[in-house]
Parts: sequence; C-alpha cells; structure tokens
Amino acid sequence: MTSKCSLQVRTYECDSNEHVNNANYLNYLEFARYEYLKDIGFDYPGAIKSGYGVYVARIEIDYKKPALVDDTLIIKTWPLKKGAVSGVLAQEIRRGENLLAKAKVTWAFVDSRGIPAKIPKEWDMPGLYPETGA
Repeated sequence: MTSKCSLQVRTYECDSNEHVNNANYLNYLEFARYEYLKDIGFDYPGAIKSGYGVYVARIEIDYKKPALVDDTLIIKTWPLKKGAVSGVLAQEIRRGENLLAKAKVTWAFVDSRGIPAKIPKEWDMPGLYPETGA
C-alpha cells in the first residue's frame, strides 16, 4: 500500500535563498509516516497507551532538488521490508512530477522500556508488509 499526503512549505522552514532547510525534510517525512500509519489502520496513540511504540532506527535521505517557499509537496510512503520486530519504509517528496527527495526509514517496534519487541498480533497490520511479501 502506498499512502500519500500533502503539505505546503512555510516561510520559517526556509533559508535566505527560500530553500527548505535540509533538517525540515525530517519533519515532513515524520508527518507523512504518521499519516501512513493512520491510513493502514495502525492506532499509534493506542499502541503508546498499551506500552508500545515505533522508533526510527535509521534514515537515509537523498536530496535531489530544493523545495521552495509556498510549494505544495506530496509525500508518498510505502513498505519495503517487514520483519518480526522491524521494517523499512520508502518515502518520496515531490513537487508535481519533480522528485525533491527520497528516503529509506528503518523502524523498530519497542516496548515501554524502548527495547525492541516482537510486534503483537493486534499491531501487526497488513499495511506494514510490502505488496509482494504480505
């Protein structure tokens, strides 16, 4: 499953050249991952209340073109890999047809102590699995 969301670049996210500061891409990707979890039916606040969480273990970002003030960005998120405790999501940030950035995000399911834990059945959503691996 691929999830899409959009947002508009705000002035305070940009440098003096009106380019989005590279650190803000992390916020955009985080926003899109949360939307992805909602789209697949994963109740993140419910997981937290149950003593679990999803931590980011690694992010790889390739910057292709700058995002600019007032751009409307479309962010796509989809699963690449899924294991018993962790997985990898792919993400793309686009302005129209232009690819601005792409990322691979490795995540881990954790217990209340922040220790990696096997995903319980109620949180192991089909949308976490790549299309070919479900």
